[in-house]
Amino acid sequence: MIRTTILIAAAAGLLAACGDRTPAPVADPAPQRSVAEGQVTGFSRADQGVHVWRGVPFAAAPQGDLRWRAPRPAPAWEGVRETLHHPEPCPQLANALSAAASGARAGELLGDEDCLYLNIYAPEGAGPEDAERPVMVWIHGGANVWGHASQYDGGQLAADQDVVVVVVQYRLGPLGFFAHPAIEADAQTYADGAANFALLDLIAALEWVQGNIGQFGGDAQRVTIFGESAGGHNVAGLMGSPLAAGLFHRAIIQSGSFDSVALEEARTGGRNTGGEAAARFAGPDADAASMRAAPLAGIYQAYGDDAGVRDLPRMIADGVTLPRDGLDSAFARLDGFNAVPLITGVNRDEMKLFNAFNDELTRRRLGFLVSPRDPDFYDAMSDYQSRVWRVRAVDRAGAWMREAGHDAVWAYRFDWDEAGSFLTMDLSRVLGAAHAMEIPFVVNHFDFFGRLDPVLFNRSNASGREALAASMGAYWAAFARDGDPGDAGGLNWPVMSGEDGPLMRFDSPDAGGPELITGADSMEAIMTDIAADARLDAAQRCQIARAVGAWVSDAGEAMAQTFDCPAPPQG
Repeated sequence: MIRTTILIAAAAGLLAACGDRTPAPVADPAPQRSVAEGQVTGFSRADQGVHVWRGVPFAAAPQGDLRWRAPRPAPAWEGVRETLHHPEPCPQLANALSAAASGARAGELLGDEDCLYLNIYAPEGAGPEDAERPVMVWIHGGANVWGHASQYDGGQLAADQDVVVVVVQYRLGPLGFFAHPAIEADAQTYADGAANFALLDLIAALEWVQGNIGQFGGDAQRVTIFGESAGGHNVAGLMGSPLAAGLFHRAIIQSGSFDSVALEEARTGGRNTGGEAAARFAGPDADAASMRAAPLAGIYQAYGDDAGVRDLPRMIADGVTLPRDGLDSAFARLDGFNAVPLITGVNRDEMKLFNAFNDELTRRRLGFLVSPRDPDFYDAMSDYQSRVWRVRAVDRAGAWMREAGHDAVWAYRFDWDEAGSFLTMDLSRVLGAAHAMEIPFVVNHFDFFGRLDPVLFNRSNASGREALAASMGAYWAAFARDGDPGDAGGLNWPVMSGEDGPLMRFDSPDAGGPELITGADSMEAIMTDIAADARLDAAQRCQIARAVGAWVSDAGEAMAQTFDCPAPPQG
């Protein structure tokens, strides 16, 4: 199984500064709409030509007796509800860099259990009289322990591509993924017996979209779910969930995964599993009532710190939201998953985002100027780790689905690495086409990485960057519209037809992209290349094996055996 402990701290912090920085909005009567719960009004953004509704509730607050239950319908309201402000995030622990952006202290508990809201972006004038636009529901990343709707601005994508964009929040960490027999036994409904409450939230959001999105100009029969990292993992979870059948019609997985944890392992398999944690925050004889009554801070304290929360089980094969035999097995049979058209892809240098903050691999001058200690080894380590990500998210998953009889799968690799330099820090090398780097291109909104934005996205790369963003946005929207990206971005993008691909390589025109590339990757090919890599000595090969093993245990073990690596020290 993938262990996420090493994968998130840097990324979560880096992305904390991103989000919407527009002036405070003013309610506008033009975007007044009727939804099942009452009337809502949002605001208009003339600079983009969109209407925006922020903080629209799609479910009741999952707190008190509703903690660790399937979401219930949002309560109705009287009059017109102004939806102008981003909702409170779902509970999460601040990390060092996100704390710097929010003013909170690292490790401080942020957010509120009353967090099941969504933001909507629609082209100006879109409404129930022309509810024909594709709907694109964005699921944020953050290891399923961090993230919130205000990080992502879908306005430009909505305006550029004439689509309706929905950004949804969902329960995170121990509130979103929690397996305990007492909770299961106390179920009031079938869905209450689940362990993936985050997936239930996303299903409730999609049900709300089905019932209401026509008011905002969206076509409920053309709903695309798309997400990055943990958001992509959740897209895979929705594809594998029988409870989500019929609620969406296409899916896009950006740098995602297809893993899950066995139910018994999630209940009792270690310190941060449901049974062990409940004994700490609700006592050794914890029952459903005492767990639901536990103070929120006490629940998080039971996991120790941010690292403990990041190490809890997620995407649990609970037999309710997911099959008991695991998420990956669902994709191996055509009747095991919601077989909608799918785009899946990765970034060429996924792991550089995380390796850049690894003190064993990089040094910092003045506290923030990052450079590799050994540039060749830094590149090699990042390259092989990133290829493992690709194998698991693209090549292997595509093969499963093709063998099961599902051919509507498109694949890509994002290669843009034209970021600038700042003093002694070369971001083209330190980050390259790192994890999450494709998000600003998909939504055509480059106010994303906070203080890094002026360096990453500068005047010298503006022309190529804008061309690539226009191409990617067009492909994503065409896929949402027709279930096939076609040639919307300039070059016909065919399905993965076999072991050789093809994949669409996304890059700027000066770097030869977008273009089609062929050649599948595999763990066997990766190990062969590591063994022959003249940049590496035996100790460095074993260091790569250990790094892969800390993330993907079975792959790391296979590498260690191949390279005859000594056992890691105990303790």
